[in-house]
Amino acid sequence: MSATLRIALPGELRLAQLPPLALYVHLPWCVRKCPYCDFNSHERGGELPEREYVDALIADLEGLLPAVWGRRIVSIFLGGGTPSLFSPDAIDRLLSAMRARIAVVPDAEVTLEANPGTAEAGRFRGYRAAGVNRLSLGVQSFDDRMLRALGRIHSGHEARAAIALALASFDNVNLDLMYGLPGQSLAMARADIEEALRWQTTHLSAYQLTIEPNTIFFRRPPALPEHDACADMQLAIEEALAAAGFEHYETSAFARPGHRCRHNLNYWEFGDYLGLGAGAHGKISFPDRVTRHERAKQPREYLAAPGRVQERVVAPSELPFEFMLNALRLSEGFAATLFAERAGLPASAIEPGLRAAEAKGLIERRADRLRPTQRGRLFLNELIALFLPAPKQQVVHCVAQP
Repeated sequence: MSATLRIALPGELRLAQLPPLALYVHLPWCVRKCPYCDFNSHERGGELPEREYVDALIADLEGLLPAVWGRRIVSIFLGGGTPSLFSPDAIDRLLSAMRARIAVVPDAEVTLEANPGTAEAGRFRGYRAAGVNRLSLGVQSFDDRMLRALGRIHSGHEARAAIALALASFDNVNLDLMYGLPGQSLAMARADIEEALRWQTTHLSAYQLTIEPNTIFFRRPPALPEHDACADMQLAIEEALAAAGFEHYETSAFARPGHRCRHNLNYWEFGDYLGLGAGAHGKISFPDRVTRHERAKQPREYLAAPGRVQERVVAPSELPFEFMLNALRLSEGFAATLFAERAGLPASAIEPGLRAAEAKGLIERRADRLRPTQRGRLFLNELIALFLPAPKQQVVHCVAQP
């Protein structure tokens, strides 16, 4: 029997209070596409259309304003691509335009992603003056052999120089690292994390390299360390960061006390976010429904029609999985009341999945909190899959914003 088409009807959800609202801005260009990257990034083919793209981002935001009228932005994240290819003047114009059109809380976290290969002291000072207060550097490794294997445009020396420049302008800096790299040993992974710790940044992210579809590595897979070797690397990284006083608060994220990434926490706690830019995704909640939005991936298409958005209402049956997909990444789990608050459904909607997870030893329940066990963190995909809805079709329609 064929699946039925269904969307949430007004009144099915009950969100007594709307969640926090963040803002994600996608700047899609990079110098060279990395062979492992499956993000919506595009190699720069000449001079960036900075003015035109910022104009499009502003128009994109203006089209969303009626849906979020009266709400305030709690964090801003400029991601990519390589946002540090954009000039400080362009970032200043963009952030000023955002603040002029929608209220931003006074202490909002404003993050910009940067590539060590595009680091300059003047640029970093300019970003700080524009209102960026957190810099995230895509270091990945300090080992030149690993960087060449990853197709990165920077060297270990340039990574160190970029960190020094970042710390001269920012007191809140994240370093992205990767492990499980082609030809990497446990000792090499340890050396990377020890080098990162010497810089005393406020935040570190450590991601295991995975081979994703639609990447060069997927078409020509490199030889990667065995699963057990990667598990040893992960454990060594976690132990080194714990010994240095970092909190392992999310699957791949580690922070010094008081420096957890507020923008990403909003994702993981099923908060709302506006997604602006080519290929950006967004989530907006209303008292009776939760919606998701997506823009055209190709920068050329986006520039031609920044207000063209693919929108769908998330079916109530999908909300338990969507919520758990995010919240179960948190090491400390989530408050027992958070699901009802953010999904607008009664706690009974996730009860079958919770019972199954408890029976498998994947989750721990207390009166006021739910959290994955150590086993649950190790088998996170298995845990999250317990909340998958029955297969069904999705309703998708296009909306041309004014």
